[in-house]
Order: sequence, then C-alpha cells, then structure tokens
Amino acid sequence: MSSERTKRQSINPPSTQAMADAFHFSQATRVGNTIWVSGQVGLDATMTPADGVEAQARLAFQALKSALEAAGASLADIVELTTFHTDLRGEIHAFGRVKDEYLPDRYPSWTAVGVTQLAVPELRVEIRAVAVAGCGEA
Repeated sequence: MSSERTKRQSINPPSTQAMADAFHFSQATRVGNTIWVSGQVGLDATMTPADGVEAQARLAFQALKSALEAAGASLADIVELTTFHTDLRGEIHAFGRVKDEYLPDRYPSWTAVGVTQLAVPELRVEIRAVAVAGCGEA
C-alpha cells in the first residue's frame, strides 16, 4: 500500500474549526478510504442545544453529513453507527424515526448506548460513525 493511501488526514468543516481548535480534536479523521467521525451533537450555529431528541438528532445527523462530505464521503458510506442517549429507553423510537430519514436503506451496524450525561447538560443524543468512502454507491 502506498504511503499516500495511508496518509492520515484531519477533517474539520469550516463551521467547526473554532471548536476543533478550542478542544484539540478533529471532526473526522481519514486514512485511506476509512473515515472515523467524532461524536456529533444537536447544537445549532449559536452552540445552543435544540429542543428535544428529534430536533437534536436532526442537527447531529446534519453535522455528521457535513463532516463526511468534507472528508469526501456521504451518509450512504456509513458502515458503523454508535449513538449515545441520556434517555435510551424513553427516546429510542423517536431517535429511530429521525435516523431512518437520514439512513433510509443500506443500514449500517448500529450500537445504541445509554449514558448518564453528555458534554452539555441539555444534550440528549450524540452520534459517531465510521464510513468507507465510496462503498455506499449503488
């Protein structure tokens, strides 16, 4: 394998660069065709949590989509999804409806984990993913 194919790339869409700089992380990391996306949450442009799990899930999936696009991939390229929920049992069905809007077919492997808290007290869900660029093409 050539060194160019295994080169590690840090991916930060312009709208997330300030957060990446402040907290010293990458929104995504790409090595070859594999992309690991950091946990995405339901914060709006003013860093305010959206109201409720469905609205937060939509913002998180939009952020996930943005990170993947910046890395040269799409939501269809996701092969593994891990979600963290502060009320897993109470909100999993509402979250699942939103997930199905963004991932309507070619379902990735998915692990949902209940947690006691996320980075901001009002956050309900966090989504991280692994994708393989180009694998979601029909």
